[in-house]
Amino acid sequence: MTYSIVARDPASGQFGIAVASRFFAVGAIVPYMAGGIGAIATQAFISPLYGTDGLKMLQAGASAEEIVTAMTGRDAGSHSRQLHVMDAKGRSAAFTGERCIDWAGHLIAEGVSVAGNMLAGPQVLDATLTAYLAHPQKAFADRLLTAMEAGEAAGGDRRGKQSAALKIVRGEAYPWLDIRADDHPDPLPELRRLLAVAGERYLHVAESLPTSDNVSGMLDRSSVDLKIAELEAERIREGRPSASFATPLF
Repeated sequence: MTYSIVARDPASGQFGIAVASRFFAVGAIVPYMAGGIGAIATQAFISPLYGTDGLKMLQAGASAEEIVTAMTGRDAGSHSRQLHVMDAKGRSAAFTGERCIDWAGHLIAEGVSVAGNMLAGPQVLDATLTAYLAHPQKAFADRLLTAMEAGEAAGGDRRGKQSAALKIVRGEAYPWLDIRADDHPDPLPELRRLLAVAGERYLHVAESLPTSDNVSGMLDRSSVDLKIAELEAERIREGRPSASFATPLF
């Protein structure tokens, strides 16, 4: 009922997961990740413990393969579950239970894995992976969404559409970006809109947040405010409307 991509951006070391499904709020229970640690997507007949316990193993230094083996080996219901994992070194491993509803499967390439179940066919994952690998020049969030859009164009979830999510972590446990369309007739275009909204203000403010290396964060936000003002002025000059539905500030 879901397809997803787990990847590590080689330039920045960021981890990202994008997911789409004909299921409510898929972003609430599929992606698990922490900056500098790794990323996990658990789907099909979901076990959130694959995510929470798998992250603990990643933090302890386990490999992606060790996590897949441990999570599925202890679980009598693994035959109906799907899991793909990327560890801190960018190594991937995946599992598709033999009772996952067709079409179901996974693919792994350098720095990326894709997996899905209840799909229109194997072409969904082929298109998703191909699109990701074909666009290394794109910003990471854009690259992940482009891959998911290609999978949707190839048939996506064979039941239809309902929700989608995109989550990216940098060096921290908290996400740098976490956007979701939980119940929407066309969730991937809605994620595109939300990413555009994030680019107007949110992602620039995110640069000022405290980190483990700087627990006070950016104390002088003037450079952030200037960047936001410059982008807003450029948008107005070009006659582009804001992507946001927010009410005016004044």
